[in-house]
Amino acid sequence: MLDVKAKLTYADYLEMSDDERYELLNGDLFLSPSPSELHQYLLSVLHLRIGSFARDRNLGKVYFSPFDVVLSDTDVVKPDLLFISSDRIEIITANNVQGAPDLVVEILSPGTADRDRTLKLDLYAKHGVKEYWIVDPDARTIMVLLQGENRFEVSGIYGDEQSLTSPTLDGFTIALMDILEAK
Repeated sequence: MLDVKAKLTYADYLEMSDDERYELLNGDLFLSPSPSELHQYLLSVLHLRIGSFARDRNLGKVYFSPFDVVLSDTDVVKPDLLFISSDRIEIITANNVQGAPDLVVEILSPGTADRDRTLKLDLYAKHGVKEYWIVDPDARTIMVLLQGENRFEVSGIYGDEQSLTSPTLDGFTIALMDILEAK
C-alpha cells in the first residue's frame, strides 16, 4: 500500500486557528513561532522607511506580517514585509494578496531561517516576486536578490558600513547602520 501524504489547499488553510501563525508551502502546513523583539524592531524600522518612501511617492502599498499572500492554491505565505506597486494594486483584496508581491522582505529567525532561504526562496522565484531581501540579524547583513530566469540572482549583500538600494523602489536607499544598529 502506498503511503501518500495529502497536500493541503487554501480551503484547508482557511479552517486553521486564527490564533496561530501558519503558512502553506507546497501543500505542507508550517507553524511559525512568535518573532523575537529584535525581529520586530527590525521589521518596524524597515516598515517605517519603506512604507513612508512608497507612500510619499505614490509607488504602491507596503504591508507587514501577518497578511496572507496567496501564491497558489497550495502556497500561502506571510512575508515579514511586502510591497505591491500601484500598477498591480488590483491583487490586493480585503482578506489577502492574490499573487506575487513586487518586493518581499524576510527577517531570519532561528525557527524560520531554513525555510526563508530554501522553500520560500524557491516559491517566491517560481511565482514571480521581482525582488527578495533576506535580512540576517546575526550576520548583520541584507542580501538583495532579483528575479532572473525562473530563479533569483544575488544583486548584492550589504553590511554595516554600506547603503542598500532597491531596483524595485526606484530611488530608495538606506544605510544599513540605521537598520542594524546595536540596541
